[in-house]
This record gives sequence, C-alpha cells and structure tokens, in this order.
Amino acid sequence: MPPEMIAILAVGATLLGVGLTSFLTALQIILKRFDRLEGRMSSVEQGQARLEGLLDGIREALFERASR
Repeated sequence: MPPEMIAILAVGATLLGVGLTSFLTALQIILKRFDRLEGRMSSVEQGQARLEGLLDGIREALFERASR
C-alpha cells in the first residue's frame, strides 16, 4: 500500500475518532440537561398537585358554607 494511502487513511480515522468523541460528549451534555429538566418538571407537578388540593379544599368549604 502506498504511503500516501496510509496517510489518508490515518487522517480519516483520526477525524472519525474526533467527530465521534465530540458527538458522544454533546450527547452526554444533552442527556444531563434532560435529566435536570425532568427533575424540575417533577417539582412543578408536585407543586401543582398541592395547589389543586388546596383549591379543592377551598371549593368544598365555600360550597358547604353556601349550602347552609
């Protein structure tokens, strides 16, 4: 195999390795952000459920008071 072909293959393999490493690093960063976002959404959902419970309690108290 000519030395030029070996050099071209070496450069191609190096570029492929760098590209793959960059892609995997970016993917890890994105997945970490999604995990954090999922945690925040869970917190918001818990707060929403708490508020819904409080509103239901207020609604029941008001209807009970109005029916007297």
